[in-house]
Amino acid sequence: MTTTKTLVYYLSEHPTIVNFRWSHTQSYGSTWSFLFTSITLYLILSTFFHLTLSLLLRRNLRLRLGPIPVIHSLIMSISCTVIFAGIFLSAVAEIRETRWFWGRTKTKSTVQWLLCFPIGTRPSGRVFFWSYLFYLSRFLHMLRTLISVASRRRLSFVQLLNNSILTFMAFLWLEYSQSIQVVAILFTTFVYAVVYGYRFWTGIGLPGACFPFVVNCQVVLLGCNLVCHVAVLLLHFMRGGCNGIGAWVLNSVLNCVILLLFLNFYVRMYLDKKNKKKD
Repeated sequence: MTTTKTLVYYLSEHPTIVNFRWSHTQSYGSTWSFLFTSITLYLILSTFFHLTLSLLLRRNLRLRLGPIPVIHSLIMSISCTVIFAGIFLSAVAEIRETRWFWGRTKTKSTVQWLLCFPIGTRPSGRVFFWSYLFYLSRFLHMLRTLISVASRRRLSFVQLLNNSILTFMAFLWLEYSQSIQVVAILFTTFVYAVVYGYRFWTGIGLPGACFPFVVNCQVVLLGCNLVCHVAVLLLHFMRGGCNGIGAWVLNSVLNCVILLLFLNFYVRMYLDKKNKKKD
């Protein structure tokens, strides 16, 4: 097989991917107790680590982590790229194989399928395999908080809440076969692959952007997600319903919370820079 066919096989046609099924007994981390315990431990450990460093070290003294931040950024960028490629190829395969069935489910187009799963969709198959890996990758994202606390001596409430909410939402996508998750994972993994690639780039000493690159990427991502959520709402009422709409409502509320927090942070950062220029 050629390299392209090999990649397609291992990213969308491997039996493990095709035969995947979200199960509380077979999928690691698939229970509500695991979800809430892990998020609680993340919040407690991050806060405890921050307080411990504040007590033991001077405020302006930062820990030297060596290559750990750069290695973490590289791993996260690669993993996000793989998940992006995997769910993209899997979505293409699923659309190709299920298009014949769309007439029975009121699904009229590819865009509608990507945003609005038909009622009765179960969490199994290619797309949900990559959704599951995306969910697990959220726990790797949490390590970034500990790295930030150690290297910057700062614990960000926005970062804590953002990581906790995104992990919770990724769980909801699987648990309720929620609509919008394919597009959301595509957007999120693409942006985070770029963001962590940028962090790796600057981490090895190469020049960075002349504007807050990471924050701008996150605001763009949240804006795209907001537009997609509006599209799901319209499709739900105009096309006979989308699967997992109850979880989608909670998802939308949580997305609005994250968006407001980032916009508040963005505006404050802009105003601080403007005041510094006046001074």
